Amino acid sequence: MARHSLARARVANALGAMAVGAVAFGALAIGAVAIGRLAIGRARVRQLEIDELVVHKLTLPEIERQKD
Repeated sequence: MARHSLARARVANALGAMAVGAVAFGALAIGAVAIGRLAIGRARVRQLEIDELVVHKLTLPEIERQKD
């Protein structure tokens, strides 16, 4: 009888450890996705800033020529 309860305790312990591991793995995956989205968002903002600078640099000389 004691062996049976010990085996159940081991199985329950293993299942609990697996559940904790799954939760931790899920949290890591969610964190990785969040970091990836943040990096993509920053890259998009940076690209928009670069595009805006390029547009201003190209159009300002044209505007100055049109004024003269």
